[in-house]
Amino acid sequence: MDKIGSVANSFRIGIVPVPGFALLSYSCTVEPFRAANLLGRGDLYKVSHFSHAGTVQSSGAAEISKDMQIGEEPDLDLLLVIAGGDPMSLRDPALFRWLGRMARRGVTLGGVSGGPAILARAGLMQDRRMTVHWEHAPALTEVDPNLMIERRLYVIDRDRVTCGGGTAPLDLAHALITKHHGALFARLVSDWFLHTDVRPAADPQRGGLVERVGTTAPPVLNAVAAMEDHIADPLSLDELADLAGVTPRQLNRVFREKTGESTMRYYRQLRLETGHNLLRNSSLSLTNIAFATGFASSSNFTRAFADLYGAPPSRFRR
Repeated sequence: MDKIGSVANSFRIGIVPVPGFALLSYSCTVEPFRAANLLGRGDLYKVSHFSHAGTVQSSGAAEISKDMQIGEEPDLDLLLVIAGGDPMSLRDPALFRWLGRMARRGVTLGGVSGGPAILARAGLMQDRRMTVHWEHAPALTEVDPNLMIERRLYVIDRDRVTCGGGTAPLDLAHALITKHHGALFARLVSDWFLHTDVRPAADPQRGGLVERVGTTAPPVLNAVAAMEDHIADPLSLDELADLAGVTPRQLNRVFREKTGESTMRYYRQLRLETGHNLLRNSSLSLTNIAFATGFASSSNFTRAFADLYGAPPSRFRR
């Protein structure tokens, strides 16, 4: 293959790994661009790392060394924040101000995994469609219900690029490389990673309802889909049955047959599972978690939580 890139026309990518970032999300973000340089025999992509400290610790044993300090303003085409853990608790005004300055300079901003939550916290996702790793979505919605969060692998909305993390950055990178260098070359890069089934942006972040619920019964699947869309504002049994196209009695019967639980007990457990996730992965107060999961008060949430998990919510705080 002929050399197809040079430093002069490199696409310049900045990476901001936030301490505790998920190593898988990071690798799936940067490795496709390294492979593109290798396979293209040129400097198609130039990747630089930014941080406050000299090195940034991942969620595992790996550390990433910085190339530049947060606050420097080199010419970049894309700046991606990669975060894991609890991005909602990050308090870094200097980072937020710098991201704002880079946006005003015309740099496309993006986030991976928990990174989109940091962009939102910095006030940089207004009037933009976005996605975020599904475990962070409830907490982010609770903090700002006006955010346009979509349950997709990645979202490209003008000058914002957000990605759910995990292996989804491989699909995002495929889309970007296709845009820059064509579908044939992007396929060579994806094949390099045995990534033969490239997913479209609109694919869901989680396994389908059939796999998660364990049944193909349409009334159950329709009802659970409605439940997942109404965690903070629970629907009544009559409303769920209407959406499922059956009577309340029929819905309860099929729920007990397929899940072993009544409809509303299943619903409550689903809401409490969301609360459990928020306890472990956000810094929201117990009252806000209660409201985010459809309970009228923290005491109501605490009683229901202890009944399901055998311990109070405080036991599950990180």
